[in-house]
Amino acid sequence: MLQQSLLSFALMGAGWVLWLLVGLSVLCVAITLERAIFMLLNRSPAETLRAHFASFSKSGDASALCRDLTSLRGAEARVLAATARASAQGTASAEEAMTAAMIRERLKMDRGLIVLGTTGSNAPFLGLFGTVLGIIKAFHDLALNQAEAASAVMAGISEALVATAIGLMVAIPAVVLYNTFQRANKSTLARIDALGHYLMAELKAERQAEEV
Repeated sequence: MLQQSLLSFALMGAGWVLWLLVGLSVLCVAITLERAIFMLLNRSPAETLRAHFASFSKSGDASALCRDLTSLRGAEARVLAATARASAQGTASAEEAMTAAMIRERLKMDRGLIVLGTTGSNAPFLGLFGTVLGIIKAFHDLALNQAEAASAVMAGISEALVATAIGLMVAIPAVVLYNTFQRANKSTLARIDALGHYLMAELKAERQAEEV
């Protein structure tokens, strides 16, 4: 009974696997477009950030810096604004606020990337699975029609191998895109971390000057 059920499943062939791979490829394209737009809109203007930091270095007014950064878009501005806002409770609070804000931004940046990574690592196996199913179906058709043995097997195997090719076609771009976005996210987080530490150094220097 179980063997017959599994055979019936295998005889469905590779068609549904191909449709699954096509669906995954469409999903990966959608995620790629969404992540690309997010990255473009999530970058703070470097020149404006530099100008606000220069103004803060002269005035030492953390509240004014917070107002300036809040008006900007991008992950850098949000993390630095949270840091400046929390500096009113002390530098320790500012450090904790910076860490929490960076974690929030990292979660935003990584959203959807697990789909690209999972597709890239598993699409070849899905394609291979579809090929195995196609070959099983080809040999089953051969057993039913031995008069055209060679042509039946060759046609079935050639169709089955398409699943492996499609799996690789889906996997390779997914892996490349996953690595590209991960590298971009790491670069952005490193830039935020550097700016955050610079801001913390300025805040600590201002606090020390006030205590003196």
